[in-house]
Amino acid sequence: MKPTRLILIPSLGSEPAPYLFIADGMVRERGLLELDAVERPEPMRTVAVAPGADVILRWLDLPAGGPVQQRAAALWMLKDSLAAPADRLAVALGPVPAAGRPRLVAVVGLSLLQAWTDYLEALGVRADAIVPDALTVPEPDEDGRLNAVAFGPSTALRGRGFAASVQPDLVELVAGARRVEPIADAGAVERALIDAALSPLVNLLSSQDRARGTARRGWALASALAGLLAVSPLVLVGAAAARDDIDARKAAEQARAGIASVAPDLAARPDPVEALRQRVRAAPPPGGVVGAAAALFAAVEGVEGAELDLLIVDPAAGMKASVTHADYQDMQAIGRAMRAHGLEITETGTLDDRGRIVSDITIGSAR
Repeated sequence: MKPTRLILIPSLGSEPAPYLFIADGMVRERGLLELDAVERPEPMRTVAVAPGADVILRWLDLPAGGPVQQRAAALWMLKDSLAAPADRLAVALGPVPAAGRPRLVAVVGLSLLQAWTDYLEALGVRADAIVPDALTVPEPDEDGRLNAVAFGPSTALRGRGFAASVQPDLVELVAGARRVEPIADAGAVERALIDAALSPLVNLLSSQDRARGTARRGWALASALAGLLAVSPLVLVGAAAARDDIDARKAAEQARAGIASVAPDLAARPDPVEALRQRVRAAPPPGGVVGAAAALFAAVEGVEGAELDLLIVDPAAGMKASVTHADYQDMQAIGRAMRAHGLEITETGTLDDRGRIVSDITIGSAR
């Protein structure tokens, strides 16, 4: 088996990336890849683990068909849970399941996927696969249990037919009646990462080109393909053979009931957990918008050559900004200044623009 490099993409695009060099199923080297390193890493098969908080992971009963048709059907099934139009999304499929079983589907924004790719290229590597962190956590043997691993500011949860990365304060709510088993042993986490590197459950890059081409026709294509498949005899046979997952439905109902107790207006949403996550992300920062804006202006002014290009306050999406700066390390300085005011910035996108760096950020409460 070829040697594999596993890279953990950090939550901030200005930070270095931890990596493992894996050969013969074992870790042969550990280290950090620096953005400003003079020596570039040697070419080899590379798998990157990305922050999974903004990746939607679902197990869906997809109709029979080819990958393009199934991706379109998945988009149509999830349309009420997706905030972005179809031409801005990439859809990746997991392994083909046994007959009558749901298939793993991962959906991520194209801009975020491109930002991860750009970050890896800035490290001097090209990824063969990108997998969300929640899918590196081992699946538990019991239906009523969730395994949990901390990745940066998020907690990755994995259950039977379930995976998500959430803020630590939402773990109990998302878990519902399921027992959460934290995996704190570094050796166990490393073994899980090795398994994920050697055989990723899903590759977010697998549909990148397709998403830039075919999916540009948007929801109309997803609707049309889903409609064509709906009248296929194969789909009717598959639907008749499919069985409801009773335990999964019970867990979903328990999670919905928990959300109803703290946010009744969200309980009726198609995906109340995701709706609650979006509400938490969009919550006003401490000190209000005016205080957060003042802190951001001061933080940007404190970094030589940095400029605030855009500041948006949206009740539905929260507080966002774009900052142009000269060096990847600048965002660390801005982040430290914001944390001094009880605020946290999260980079959602980074690109090079004619020698300058443009970072898209969201602003929220520091944890």
